Amino acid sequence: MTTLDWIVLGMTVSIIIGYGIYKTRGSKNIESYLLGDNEAKWWTVGLSVMATQASAITFLSTPGQAYHDGMGFAQFYFMLPVAMIIICITFIPLFYKLKVYTAYEFLESRFDLKTRSLTSGLFLIQRGLATGITIYAPSIILSSIMGWNLNVTTIFIGLLAVIYTVSGGTKAVHVTHKHQMIVILTGLFIIFFILLDRLSNGGSFSDAMLIAAANQKLDVIDFTFDWNERYNIWSSMAALFLFLSYFGTDQSQVQRYITGRSIRESRIGLLLNGLMKVPLQFFILFLGVMVFLFYQTHKAPIFFNEKVNEKLYNSEYADIYNEIEEAYNENFDNKQNLHASLYEAARDNDHSRRQALETDIRRLTDIEMSLRSDAKTIIKQYDSTIETNDKDYVFVNFIIHNLPKGLVGLLLAVIFFAAMSSTASELNALASTSVVDIYKRNIFNRGSDKHYVHASKLLTLFWGLVAILFASVGTLFENLIQFVNIVGSIFYGTILGIFLVAFYFKKIRGHAVFFAGLIVEAFVIYLFFLDIVPYLWLNVVGALGVIILAHFLQLIMGKKNGLKPEASTHI
Repeated sequence: MTTLDWIVLGMTVSIIIGYGIYKTRGSKNIESYLLGDNEAKWWTVGLSVMATQASAITFLSTPGQAYHDGMGFAQFYFMLPVAMIIICITFIPLFYKLKVYTAYEFLESRFDLKTRSLTSGLFLIQRGLATGITIYAPSIILSSIMGWNLNVTTIFIGLLAVIYTVSGGTKAVHVTHKHQMIVILTGLFIIFFILLDRLSNGGSFSDAMLIAAANQKLDVIDFTFDWNERYNIWSSMAALFLFLSYFGTDQSQVQRYITGRSIRESRIGLLLNGLMKVPLQFFILFLGVMVFLFYQTHKAPIFFNEKVNEKLYNSEYADIYNEIEEAYNENFDNKQNLHASLYEAARDNDHSRRQALETDIRRLTDIEMSLRSDAKTIIKQYDSTIETNDKDYVFVNFIIHNLPKGLVGLLLAVIFFAAMSSTASELNALASTSVVDIYKRNIFNRGSDKHYVHASKLLTLFWGLVAILFASVGTLFENLIQFVNIVGSIFYGTILGIFLVAFYFKKIRGHAVFFAGLIVEAFVIYLFFLDIVPYLWLNVVGALGVIILAHFLQLIMGKKNGLKPEASTHI
């Protein structure tokens, strides 16, 4: 990075974080600190919901996913607008009617305290783990690419999010989210136009699309039913349950829209997210496809974490690694010749020759992937602790080596903001749930407003330190990123099932749903460790399992054993 890049990075981060702290200083009561005085307009709600969901993983991993596997990941989001409509109709009116601080307060008014405490406890477990990874994932990539110390990078990102979240609470999260999303979207569009210009220099855009199609990067929908395939049209149906639970019952999302000025403002903001998220995901995936096309005319490194490449060049494995790289370079040159022939066949409308050339291109692409796999095998032999899945490094590698001076700093600010926006929302939600559902309801309920504001700030700091600690020791765990990506599905199904029973099955009481939740959660964890059910389907198993078992238990217990609904309790 140049001096200009450092200046741009430092100023962008400092100005937005400083502005957020300045605009939201001095929250005096718990309503202001946790709900932002219900002042959020619909566009603030929408952008804040998007910023919470769009972690650094979105902007690091998604283009890399498309680089390797094409546009198929977009299917995962097809049911998101449907989930937003259901939440707008069912969840939002109830939350506003009861004037809740957290989603889990509603469960006490519907069932009982123990069901509320169980559900909020499940949320704290899974969200506490996820917060650590929203810091760890970008930290390990940035530290590796930039040569920074991993722990220093982790602490820096975590502390920035903690500082403005502690200072201003929900208002600070909203204020910074708006500006962070503006910077993020601006940065992505800049990259798009730079890529478009670079692709045009190597030939027409339609020529580039021929290469994308030949490598099957533009295939979006897969109707093949494969139980073990994570991303097809059928798994997107299972993802509906994940979205309903994430946006409807996860406090990190619920807190974004219950702060709206009215039900209408919150609904519009949530629908904005539902309408924008799918095209935004298409756009980010297409950026990955464009990066793939860029590297069809500009030779990509055989392994995208080039710090690892440098280690191999200076190791006892250098000769064999260089040999693999020479074969990789020769394969690249052969692909260039085939690409030129494909352009010619397309212009001549020679369909049979074009099909034959596409087959040859895919064959050489398979050889390229095989050579990359061979390189990863050598890397593992050199050091078994090195992560050889380099998808997350594809986009950052392109940014570092191919953007003009100053823009590199801006795009790194995008990654910082993506990490901090998710982290801040999650810390805010963890503190809210800890204070409202655990501390205030179960431990100390006689405090003043000022007392609970201080408690919220202390618990925000506590969860921030827990997340930073978890992220700092992340390298001690194998496959941590993959594990935490699916940990939500282990808990979300059960949580969603409890809420669906609360909304739609009025005859079921607290005892039945509480024990159904405990039993089903244990069963879902059991299935996870058996590894026989793909993680998206765990959401379906959890939700339907709670509904079915709660009905069965209610029949056994009878109405006499069911707890009478209690009055809603608020701070």
